[in-house]
Amino acid sequence: MTIFRLKQFASTSIHAAADAMHWNYDRAELIADGVVHVVGVCLGLVAATALIVLTAVYAGAFEITVVSVYVAGLLAMLTLSAVYNLWPVSRAKWVLRRFDHSAIYLLIAATYTPFIVELRDSYLAIALLTGVWCVAIAGVVLKLARPGRYDRLAVGLYLALGWSGVTLYDAVVKAVPPLALGFLLAGGVLYSLGVIFHAWQRLRFQNAIWHGFVLLGAACHYTAILDMMILT
Repeated sequence: MTIFRLKQFASTSIHAAADAMHWNYDRAELIADGVVHVVGVCLGLVAATALIVLTAVYAGAFEITVVSVYVAGLLAMLTLSAVYNLWPVSRAKWVLRRFDHSAIYLLIAATYTPFIVELRDSYLAIALLTGVWCVAIAGVVLKLARPGRYDRLAVGLYLALGWSGVTLYDAVVKAVPPLALGFLLAGGVLYSLGVIFHAWQRLRFQNAIWHGFVLLGAACHYTAILDMMILT
């Protein structure tokens, strides 16, 4: 079955974009995806609040700032994804699509921040964090300014940016607790596996499954950050 298709446009006209959008999920698929998103946003709000409160109790002001950056990226991704995917097909949906795709870059950079901050004595780590945020900002600008273009390239860039941290593997192994490291890697694997379902357009419930993998990956990274910042 054919599902959401968005042509590569010679123009970024919002009118042309809205006319080219197709959201051909059946009712059961829409409900399933809606449930996944509502659960994700609700759990995200609770988890984010708990993380900030626990950080305030057990850590210092610097850690609170770092965690707040991560929480902002996480909630932005969850909220914008929910709003975009649940919004009726319209010109507004095309605009929301830009912000939904942009939020992925922000989440990747925000998730990296707590881990790389643990390696703040490493110049390579600082350079990587700076590079990750620069690429993320460039990706956001590209998504906002050139919506509907380079979508396949963007997926590859998400993955490359997400796995760029392996360049610091040795340093991370020494600085990050084993449990946190395990959840960090598990989250990366889940995100990557989810891309298979994101691309598997003929599979029924493909969108809900893809977003389920996103939630599982985000949960793993959240647990890793909680373990690293609070529990150790």
